[in-house]
Amino acid sequence: MLTKGDLRIPTEEYVKGNGRNLPYVFVADDAFALRSDMMKPFRQADLNSNEKKIFNYRLSRARRIIENTFGILAARFRIFHTQINVEPENIIKIVMAAVVLHYFLIENSPKSYAPKQCVQEENADGTVINYGYNTQNSSMENLEQRNPGNINDTAKNVRENFMYYFNHEGSVPWQNSYIN
Repeated sequence: MLTKGDLRIPTEEYVKGNGRNLPYVFVADDAFALRSDMMKPFRQADLNSNEKKIFNYRLSRARRIIENTFGILAARFRIFHTQINVEPENIIKIVMAAVVLHYFLIENSPKSYAPKQCVQEENADGTVINYGYNTQNSSMENLEQRNPGNINDTAKNVRENFMYYFNHEGSVPWQNSYIN
């Protein structure tokens, strides 16, 4: 579904103040190849500018939020701790039902569904506050790193556009302090 383009993800949108369109993308790590719809950090060896370091910082923040959300979801819906052995269309229904229940419970019973010790928060200056949350026990499985092969120019351009955005119109006041 992901590689075939069957997910019906919205097309790119104009970003106010940026003067260019940015696509909706998935946030990935080094286990995945860079694609125009899948952003991953620059390799450590390529971090030769503050702009690239800021891009990596911002992408890692997004991934941390995803991991926190999935960690809560998996803790409450144990089906996500194992392989789901059903037909693909039923997997979609199971995931959608769990996500709907997840958001319903977050909105209506946040203290009992996701108590503080289950989450991380970020204050106004970007400092992460751990309330007993263990980042080492993430429910997101780390995949084996693949050889990315040749990265196409479109994917590189999309990553460059996000990097530009994170360093200009989309910058946040505290990001520079996290790369120094």
